[in-house]
Amino acid sequence: MTAPSPPAASRPAHRDPNVLRWLGAFTASTLGDSIYYLALSWAAVSSGTPAQAGLVMAVSAVPRALLMLFGGVIADRLGPRRVVIGSDAVRCLVTFGLAAVLFLASPGLWVLAVVALVFGTVDAVFLPAVGALPPRIAEREQLARVQGMRGIGYRLGAVVGAPLGGLAVALGGPATAFGVAALLFAVSVPLLCALKIRPMPGDDEPRDGTALRDLAEGMRYLRRHKVLGPLMIVVLLGDLGFAGPLNVGLALLCEQRGWGASGIGWVLAGFGTGAGGASLLLAVRGRIPRAGAVLNAAMVVGAVSIGALAYVPLLPVAVAVALSIGLLAGLSGALCGALIQTECDPAYLGRVSAVSSLGSLGIAPLGLPVAGAAIGAWGLGPVFVVSASICALSGVYGLAVKGLRHAELPGPAAPAA
Repeated sequence: MTAPSPPAASRPAHRDPNVLRWLGAFTASTLGDSIYYLALSWAAVSSGTPAQAGLVMAVSAVPRALLMLFGGVIADRLGPRRVVIGSDAVRCLVTFGLAAVLFLASPGLWVLAVVALVFGTVDAVFLPAVGALPPRIAEREQLARVQGMRGIGYRLGAVVGAPLGGLAVALGGPATAFGVAALLFAVSVPLLCALKIRPMPGDDEPRDGTALRDLAEGMRYLRRHKVLGPLMIVVLLGDLGFAGPLNVGLALLCEQRGWGASGIGWVLAGFGTGAGGASLLLAVRGRIPRAGAVLNAAMVVGAVSIGALAYVPLLPVAVAVALSIGLLAGLSGALCGALIQTECDPAYLGRVSAVSSLGSLGIAPLGLPVAGAAIGAWGLGPVFVVSASICALSGVYGLAVKGLRHAELPGPAAPAA
């Protein structure tokens, strides 16, 4: 009797045309986002006072924070590809319309505020859907590599988008920049439409419950899961500790040290390089052994670097420290995303992605005014140390939870005989 042959190895994600189409769409959308936000801030500053501009920029955070969890329900109900296509189509039409209005007239700040409100609402459904899409385009053992590729696409969009948006503003004002953003959103739509989607168990089952019932069911699933439940706590604590130093403290640190705006750029470049290197590592290797333990250990060691950053006297040393922060934070973040992708039942992935995104995009930003006030009262050093302690606590907690500490990413399929 002939022994059955082992399963054929799945195609590596970086050689899969379907995954590459998704990566192209994601990168184009991220580029469009970066250019849109730069153009919006420039248009708001040019049309009103700094306080009014800050209010316009903050408007989008409100629907994003309030509706994110229900955005996860929508992604699970309608399917993530349909939601992502609709989101980018809406963003394309809105930014193109705003570009046309700015070319023809000089509207008040209220127009910018309405656009920001629309974008925040779209983000609330777009972000969970983006998190739920990878299992439908790649095999399970390739999801970690896909997560690394997503990190590279995100870093590329963030790094290239800002100078590209600045160039567009310099050449033709905010209207031109909004037009470029609309074009990039338009590029993503046909790439997303061309994706081949893998069917998931339960796709054909009717959803009879209400959105609230679906949301409650998703929260129960998270609470009972031995890996994902604790992982959400790690994500939230890590985001809370990370947000203050890197968003508020960094600018004040560079100001106090006399490094100026260029210093902020160099430190952020160091951080982005480290984070991009971590994503590249995961994209190339496809799997990191003992992922749960490595994730949380990287949180603890990275917390030491965050605390040390406030006491660095020289800019080159600060860049090196930021590089280590980016590498360790990028590694923990990429592994976190990969574990969510591989551990979660696809039927709940939109809701789980919504919860993980809510910490960084909804809850953590609320602590920024507190961090700024604390720095004014006690100085940079104590606030950086407290923030680093919160990050370290998240890693220690994750290491203490057996299910999360022992979590592993799936290995590659056996090669074909």
